[in-house]
Amino acid sequence: MSKRHLMLTAFGLLLVLCQLQAQLNSSNLPILVITTENGQEIPDEPKIKAHLGIIWNGDGQMNSLNDPYNHYDGQAGIEIRGSSSQFLFPKKGYALETQNLDGTNNNVSILGLPAENDWVLNGPYSDKTLIRNALAYIMAGWLMDYAPRVRFCEVVINDDYRGVYILTEKIKRDKNRLNIATLNPDENEGDDLTGGYILKFDKFDGAVSDGFPSLYPPFPGSNGQTVYQYHYPKADEISDAQKNYIRNYIDEMEMVMKSSGFADPQSGYRKYFDVPSILHFIFINEISRNVDGYRLSTYLYKDKDSKDPRLHLGPVWDFNLGFGNVNYCTGPGTAGWALDFNDFCPDDYWLIHFWWKRLWDDPAFLAEMRDRWFELRENQLSNERIFHLVDSLENLLQQPAARNFQRWPVLGEHVWPNPYVHNTYPAEMNYLKNWLTSRLAWLDNNMEIVADTQFVPVQGSLPQAHPNPFIEEVTFWYYAAGYETVTIEMYNLQGQSIGRMIDRVHPEGVHSMTWDQPLTPGFYFYKIKIGKKDSVGGKLLKL
Repeated sequence: MSKRHLMLTAFGLLLVLCQLQAQLNSSNLPILVITTENGQEIPDEPKIKAHLGIIWNGDGQMNSLNDPYNHYDGQAGIEIRGSSSQFLFPKKGYALETQNLDGTNNNVSILGLPAENDWVLNGPYSDKTLIRNALAYIMAGWLMDYAPRVRFCEVVINDDYRGVYILTEKIKRDKNRLNIATLNPDENEGDDLTGGYILKFDKFDGAVSDGFPSLYPPFPGSNGQTVYQYHYPKADEISDAQKNYIRNYIDEMEMVMKSSGFADPQSGYRKYFDVPSILHFIFINEISRNVDGYRLSTYLYKDKDSKDPRLHLGPVWDFNLGFGNVNYCTGPGTAGWALDFNDFCPDDYWLIHFWWKRLWDDPAFLAEMRDRWFELRENQLSNERIFHLVDSLENLLQQPAARNFQRWPVLGEHVWPNPYVHNTYPAEMNYLKNWLTSRLAWLDNNMEIVADTQFVPVQGSLPQAHPNPFIEEVTFWYYAAGYETVTIEMYNLQGQSIGRMIDRVHPEGVHSMTWDQPLTPGFYFYKIKIGKKDSVGGKLLKL
């Protein structure tokens, strides 16, 4: 190599390092530095060898890129992960495996998490708050036996700063993760055969044969087919006897769910399902109004009969498209049940399976759901606790977020499937907080009446008024296409029109109008008409 070539190469490396220092010099978050052999690009699969160095001086301490690798300094395997995200977004997610020098598993504690070797680096890209996954996982951890634990960090790969990531535990059977019995290939009879199993509803990373189809479609006449996929034991490790056992168990459960006696306290669904785990799974997916909820990234597990013979729902996974961050299937709306996805997107291939809604045919289930919801709203899921979490995560990410959006300048740009575009990080966070406030209010109002005999679940993202009752002002929320005129009309108790507001110009999505005309205390009726659809109305109380 010529002297001139060496000088240019050195200058190029110096330029890269200077650029890196300009983007990331020090951070209040741990810093992960990943270097592949010869700067090799990280593939989808298989994992390639890399060096992983972690700089972490402890909670509340600053970490400098010039500090030594004082938390982990060793070999790792790494590959790109993610279903659609790896093809849609330049910021990739990664599966990370801590390894010994011979490539065997190196079970270590990373960033205070229990020792393991399998980790996930989730890189928020379309989620411009950067916190949606962490928010859902942490709330789930307040309720469920297990939810993936998370740590925010900043990542450098081959001298390229990659932004803010969430280091997350991978869903797997482990005494410190999903603590169910091991199931070895030779355990094919007796109590050993009955657990533990982890199944999931998800997109197919492999062949359809990596699981088994349901006896029934998601709903009569639907295009999609529900497949229970093997997660643990893995498809290439599960024995034929184990496949037969878990399939027969699911088939029996589904036949009971289809029967007229499905709600029998002894022989009905409670024989097959742990109901508290279902309720907690519902609460997290409904708070986030997760458009993928119940139908994708949905896990269920079963332990040995001697420990617990029932199916449990969870752990939760993947909420980047939750909390109003999606522009299809009424996803940005704060009204309506996420569980009603099949009603407003019936042609999707991945649909919500029939037994989710079958549970709602049991008044006792709805009453239990209502009671548990309001019990949790007093403490674990109170507004105070939820918004304290949101604020703490926002505060943690102030400076890291600025660097992240310097590296990935998506603020003010539409990224699929954002329903709205905001120009600043605080504006993204304010949207999330306002959305969450409205969503929790809708859930409170509807959980109150969900067990009433006359209750009819709201379909889709129908118009709503919030708050109600109100003291000073009331805001009407609605979902409309860009070409639809929206009219809101107010009536007194005598049925006389006392005012009207019109919204003629808007993009497709969720919008709102705050009533701007004087009202004296008392009851009122309102009607909202969207385009040529029938009017939707309700009663208001001004205090």
